[in-house]
Amino acid sequence: MTINEYQALALRTLNPAMGKRDVLINGVMGLCGEAGEAIDLVKKHLAQGHPLDAEALIGELGDVAWYLAETAFALDVDLETVLARNIEKLKRRYPEGFDAEKSMDRTGET
Repeated sequence: MTINEYQALALRTLNPAMGKRDVLINGVMGLCGEAGEAIDLVKKHLAQGHPLDAEALIGELGDVAWYLAETAFALDVDLETVLARNIEKLKRRYPEGFDAEKSMDRTGET
């Protein structure tokens, strides 16, 4: 499945009663909430001695993907475009791959 096929399939479960403004708000709030659930799993592993629940973390990543698809839809953009733009930014920032010095000096970047 391609990322845009995922987006189309995921959006089948979008609440059709919501307008674009509400979809945007729900999407961004959902991203924040699911990221919080993901970090809670990692916190329990690192700070509380729990075994890492990789299956639960994979589930949270899927939930993040759903809300990412929803938020992109609210902006009238497909996920392939979102991801391609991110790769373009990373190539500009780190043309030879990650560089710790460049990560510390990111003045003038967007």
